[in-house]
Amino acid sequence: MSIYARSGYLYFIIFIDDYSRYGYLYLMRYKSEAFEKFKQFRNEVENQLGKSIKTLRSNRGGEYLDQEFLDYLRDNGILSQWTPPYTPQHNGVVERRNRTLLDMVRSMMGFAKLPKSFWGYAIETTVYLLNRVPSKTVDVTPYEINKEISFYAHEEQKVFVSKHAVFLEKEFLLQEDSGSKIELEEVQDARTDADQLPEPQTVTHTDEVTVQPSTTHEVHRSRRIRSVPERYGFLVNEQDDVSLIEDDEPTTYEEVLKSSESEKWLHAMQAEMDSMYKNQVWTLVKAPEGIKPIGCKWVFKKKTDMDGNVITYKARLVAKGFRQRQGVDYDETLTREQCLNPLEYS
Repeated sequence: MSIYARSGYLYFIIFIDDYSRYGYLYLMRYKSEAFEKFKQFRNEVENQLGKSIKTLRSNRGGEYLDQEFLDYLRDNGILSQWTPPYTPQHNGVVERRNRTLLDMVRSMMGFAKLPKSFWGYAIETTVYLLNRVPSKTVDVTPYEINKEISFYAHEEQKVFVSKHAVFLEKEFLLQEDSGSKIELEEVQDARTDADQLPEPQTVTHTDEVTVQPSTTHEVHRSRRIRSVPERYGFLVNEQDDVSLIEDDEPTTYEEVLKSSESEKWLHAMQAEMDSMYKNQVWTLVKAPEGIKPIGCKWVFKKKTDMDGNVITYKARLVAKGFRQRQGVDYDETLTREQCLNPLEYS
């Protein structure tokens, strides 16, 4: 999603039983948690219903093509069915459910004028409701079908003890306005879990949901003259611009040195270099005569918590692959699926 839910959730994953249409929803902080959530889902189903999962149908998302995930399915006799690329209609049950869930979430939150960060609670509520209403696909509710399968209805419930409780159903129904529009969007572009997470937003409420502008504070800049450490000298691009807005994320190494947070950025760069040396990312050799090596670029990113406070400074060293020329620097290209499953395409 485009905004953090309470407790720092940014993703949700839903598994739907193709027979009963019963949905199991799990909130996640990172996309890489999908494998663990599937194991949690499997344990719940097999323990509560006494049934074994036969097949897992999914799109070709990277979380489902992870080798550890595939090995787990194979070792437990679960068939893996993937839809062809760019054909969400082949997995229409869950695709339609996702759209229904998000439409209901926007409607509920807009009517109740809740903060956007409550989307996690709202989507859990919508799954609960959809499991208990009939549809064109099944004659009875998914909950009743699951109850018939297990002969035992177990439901986890949360109890809040309070001296005074006020129910607002009538107040909502009697409101003259129809609520506010909620702009809660899905993030469509590809991203990794550790990098490029959207920055959390704080919302206030009047007649419509608005985003508070962030406040900036003047930070004292050190007058010490900074010099370029030799250990990073070969990574500096002399043509890069060295201008930097105070407290912004730098785009070049020179901007790091001019930043008031340079020590934190340099520490992040050192951690990146240490990780590359440890994992033997490259082997240092002398470039052949007449060959110009592909350059590198530093990418800097601040990770923040739900309140917008910076918790981590990230630095990534990436190759400028866009400068490669076919037939000179490489001979062939591989798709994402080929990279993830080299044996299948060998």
